[in-house]
Amino acid sequence: MRPTIVISSPVDTFSGYGARSRDFIQAVIDLDKYEVKLLSQRWGNTRFGYLLEHSREDLSSLIIPKLESKPDIWVQITVPNEFQPVGNYNIGVTAGIETTLCDQSWIQGLNRMDLTLTSSEHSKKVFNQTRWELKDNRTGQVQTLEVQKPVEVLFEGVDTSKYFETKSNLDLSSIPESFCFLSVGHWLHGTYGNDRKNLGFTVRSFLDTFKNKSNPPALILKTSHATTSLIDRTNLINKIETIKKTVKGKLPNIYVFHGDITDQEINSLYNHPKVKAMVSHTRGEGFGRPLLEFSMTGKPIIASGWSGQKDFLNPKLVNLLPGTLTKLDPSSVVKSVLLPDSQWFKVDEPAAIKAYRMVFKHYKKYITPAKKLKHENKEKFSYQAMVESLKSLVEKYVTDTKPQPKLSKLSLPKLKKV
Repeated sequence: MRPTIVISSPVDTFSGYGARSRDFIQAVIDLDKYEVKLLSQRWGNTRFGYLLEHSREDLSSLIIPKLESKPDIWVQITVPNEFQPVGNYNIGVTAGIETTLCDQSWIQGLNRMDLTLTSSEHSKKVFNQTRWELKDNRTGQVQTLEVQKPVEVLFEGVDTSKYFETKSNLDLSSIPESFCFLSVGHWLHGTYGNDRKNLGFTVRSFLDTFKNKSNPPALILKTSHATTSLIDRTNLINKIETIKKTVKGKLPNIYVFHGDITDQEINSLYNHPKVKAMVSHTRGEGFGRPLLEFSMTGKPIIASGWSGQKDFLNPKLVNLLPGTLTKLDPSSVVKSVLLPDSQWFKVDEPAAIKAYRMVFKHYKKYITPAKKLKHENKEKFSYQAMVESLKSLVEKYVTDTKPQPKLSKLSLPKLKKV
């Protein structure tokens, strides 16, 4: 009989963690070692229904309503403060952290599991380097809270059957520009320049770079706030218009892609001949999934030179922007997640403007290294490479998940000498 593995995750949601969950679950299935069962969980305000809309009966058929018995292996895909040991062996899976410091509750959660798998070397480093000095109010004794359990990197492998260089059939005829920069990510909370994906700064720096230019490029934003509603879209447009009012002169166009989009559609967007490059001025990433997906097109990338995306963005092959670490603005703080005493990356604005100009003006120069990055990532950071990495980690750590029977002490009668 195969060991039972129960995976609790937001598998049925339209979210980044939902995508990570589905890939991880499929990787476990492909190991062909376990009887797999799934518990479907929510993820913030993102909606359910991904499995039905994408005909993933193979996964939905594995969902159980509740846990009936203690599994051999328990996997929880979420943020670490929610980790709870339920099985004989317990694995936490998390994208990790976008800043330089993680909360005490995260360290405690990591220590509740037998093993944690995180998405990048950045996250692993922050987990292992975070220290908290805790004072016992009763005894006055000070103890150090730090990670005691193993943390390993399991990168988010790109599915090359979904993301690849191809001819696009997406209709962008409403966009007259032939050269567009693309930026992808949720426009999260925070004042200008303080949202995590730094989309406010992305808009402003693009406008500053190409204002008053003849035949300027356009910027396409694939973004939303928390929902895909009309109100959400209107709020996004209003944000962009507010930023545009701070820039004087004739401004280049910005277009918004809003709402749910399939893997096929996003790959078609990546590959469209009008989309020439991807840009990300992110303040911090646990991994940076869209950047890896886009690298499969062989097109140039401009990105922040810090955090999770550095694992797969070879600095010799992409334009990694310099910058400095700065303390989080109060508008960016999220309790137990983005801490007021932590830091993240601030892109150097002149370097960002220069990168825009160089890629636009000398585009052909950046094609050859972009093609090299595509082949490098296809080999090192593919879904199949992730499966092989998971296999190695399982073999290293999850050696025996079955509870061992306890040997009872035998009571032997005393023998008399005859």
